[in-house]
Amino acid sequence: MRRLVEPRPRWLPLAREEARGLLTAKGPWLLAGLLVVWGYRPSYVGWQGLGPEMTAGFVQTAGSFLLPLGVLLLSYRSVVGERTAGSLKFVLGLPLTRSEILLGKVLGRSAGLAVPVSAAAIVLGVIGVVRFGVVSPLLFSGVLLATLLYVVTLVSIGTAVSAVTTSTVRAAGAVFGGVYLLLTVFWTRFAELLYTLLGGQSTGAFTAPADGLFFVLFRLSPDRSYRVLTNWLLGVGNSGATYDAVITKLDTPTSITIYTVESAFGGQTPPAYLHEISGLVMLLCWIVVPLGVARYRFERGDLV
Repeated sequence: MRRLVEPRPRWLPLAREEARGLLTAKGPWLLAGLLVVWGYRPSYVGWQGLGPEMTAGFVQTAGSFLLPLGVLLLSYRSVVGERTAGSLKFVLGLPLTRSEILLGKVLGRSAGLAVPVSAAAIVLGVIGVVRFGVVSPLLFSGVLLATLLYVVTLVSIGTAVSAVTTSTVRAAGAVFGGVYLLLTVFWTRFAELLYTLLGGQSTGAFTAPADGLFFVLFRLSPDRSYRVLTNWLLGVGNSGATYDAVITKLDTPTSITIYTVESAFGGQTPPAYLHEISGLVMLLCWIVVPLGVARYRFERGDLV
């Protein structure tokens, strides 16, 4: 009796080609090397707060600021690059729906970037173990998985932008100015301004209001959502700042302008929606929503 064979997903060859293209390129591996240099930042504060587990914090540091820039720059040409080169017509001629094309590109590029990012994290882990002692494998793996989910989120955003723009110049401007600068570099100030415009009370020099809306606005950024999630795994506090800044804030509240749920609400019980799992929920939303919009435009618009 012949055994039935499950058909392979139709987008799998496209995803494999996308992954192979990144794995054989210099850019992702250059990014991996830079992540090691950027992420290895031992500190007295980190050691006092986490001990050897500070090594897992290095992965969070590598995933902040530099990683989003690198992933976005390696993703924004995924569709628009083929459109301007004229090869998109060939891709559209394959027996794939446009939704399957987007899925194949996102999963393929995510896999192609996951390998060098994981390699960078492993190098950081080895250096940390040699210098500071054994780190919990479960904790380190959890932070790495959260970082890889962040990579998928960034690839999804970059691919979505690429699918709805008609030139590489516009796509580059959108991912650098609209995504990286706004959602990563300047989001703290923008969220504070948005909170004030929505009628919230102004914040002091070192304190945040005990208002759930304030923290929700901050977590709309994928960058801060990623750190909320990884800070939860590290056990340092409920905040979207870097792990060492959170430790400093909770130890000496008036020495640094960092917003944490613990210091804002004091002895009060914060709203349930401010639980750190909200960082995971927000990252998943940043995968689904941009791709949903891109799918609508890509399927209905004449973007060839």
